[in-house]
Amino acid sequence: MTANTSIQLSPQDNVAVVLADIAKGSIVEPVSITAREPIPRGHKLAVAPIKEGETVIKYGQIIGFASAHIAPGEHVHVHNVSMGDFERDYAYGEAASQTDMVADAERATFQGYRREDGRVGTRNYVGIVTSVNCSATVAKHIAREIEKRGILDNYPNVDGIVPIVHGAGCCTATDDEGFRMLQRTVWGHARHANFASVLMLGLGCETNQIPLMLEVLGKPSEEAFHYTTIQDEGGTRKTVEEAVAWFESVLPAAEAAKRESVPVSELTVALQCGGSDGYSGITANPALGLAVDHLVRHGGSGVLAETPEIYGAEHLLTRRAVTKDVGEKLIERIRWWEDYAAKNGASMDNNPTPGNKAGGLTTILEKSLGAVAKGGSTNLAGVYEYAEPITTKGFAFMDSPGYDPVSITGEVASGCNLVAFTTGRGSVYGNKPAPSLKLATNTPMYEHMAEDMDINCGTIIDGTESLEDLGEKIFRKMLAVASGERTKSEEHGFGDAEFAPWQVGAQM
Repeated sequence: MTANTSIQLSPQDNVAVVLADIAKGSIVEPVSITAREPIPRGHKLAVAPIKEGETVIKYGQIIGFASAHIAPGEHVHVHNVSMGDFERDYAYGEAASQTDMVADAERATFQGYRREDGRVGTRNYVGIVTSVNCSATVAKHIAREIEKRGILDNYPNVDGIVPIVHGAGCCTATDDEGFRMLQRTVWGHARHANFASVLMLGLGCETNQIPLMLEVLGKPSEEAFHYTTIQDEGGTRKTVEEAVAWFESVLPAAEAAKRESVPVSELTVALQCGGSDGYSGITANPALGLAVDHLVRHGGSGVLAETPEIYGAEHLLTRRAVTKDVGEKLIERIRWWEDYAAKNGASMDNNPTPGNKAGGLTTILEKSLGAVAKGGSTNLAGVYEYAEPITTKGFAFMDSPGYDPVSITGEVASGCNLVAFTTGRGSVYGNKPAPSLKLATNTPMYEHMAEDMDINCGTIIDGTESLEDLGEKIFRKMLAVASGERTKSEEHGFGDAEFAPWQVGAQM
């Protein structure tokens, strides 16, 4: 029997994805078409004639328009496909339905850290959160001093110290969305449940004044939170000494924190894809979507983001919106991005990277249709601004750029205490304070970068595991990691340099 070397994802599709490198003249099965040219694995082959100007269809959806006549057997990619405008039917809420929730007594649990205010962490870090770039070096000095003195050696239950530093916080207006966004991001990390204790550190004269931030956003209990400025303390050395002394005073309480059984409703997972390829929408993303369906039915939450990477697929989400208002809020963000791109002389199709295209993704429409699969099939319960606290349970969306570090920074600030990250090209991203679970889309990359990947979803294409198998495996892995099992990125120590707030507005 001839092995299948392609997959057609919908009967409406006029392309198929090839599953191996195809030589010119090879017969591609099961579509039984002769390849007119070499086609790399993960790329697309035309299975029907596509006239110039006609739509190119994958997943049963439009991914672009033929810029030249395409014959069956030809390679379908950037050389003969372009973007174009077309109407989307948003059909607000038409596909929303009652979620089949797991009975309370049968819902999964994990071992988490219940904090004093009731929130639950999956890790037990202590942190230094800076209000401005001007305090970044001193924050790093504090972390290094604690490490140099071996202070944490006496507290094995503390996962480490994390300096959260960034390049903003001053010389900007205080009455625009960019400033509010920065404050939400900084504050979301300062109060994150994965931190047992946090020192917030400023310079003292910056625009982003800590007391004003606390006045607007609220101050946590003094037992686990302290703030100061370098100017108030009298300089670098004095600030480091005072900070080290404060951490020594709160570390016994952090050490005393114990994991306990908590319901999955306390788990909020950031859903990301980076270094996507032609397999992303076939293997890892839909498998993660099934895991998110499990998560939601057990009472937990999944948060999709990267607004430019749902562009062209947003109508699939609005149909699942619990209300028309929720659906319209998503479209308002889409319109904002169209305007934002135009004002900056860019196109929404600028999103696919050279790596994405080398992996077989041709347009942002194709990339988006694969990306939304991470959100599973349950109702869209809420749409949130960047770094805005997530207050709904279930599946939600947070506005963000498609750049992974910036997007995940916002999701963690919104309250996500775990990250699930699919990758086809091999992203090595990791996060602190939220552990990042890596899901490979294809077996060759997984085997090549096995030390950085947690789960191989390429087994779906290999035929050794089903989507359902992987969905269950990812869900169980989420629970294990939330309970303390270390991810590959944690083993490598990722997370100290990945805090990247989204910066919009004028820097003066």
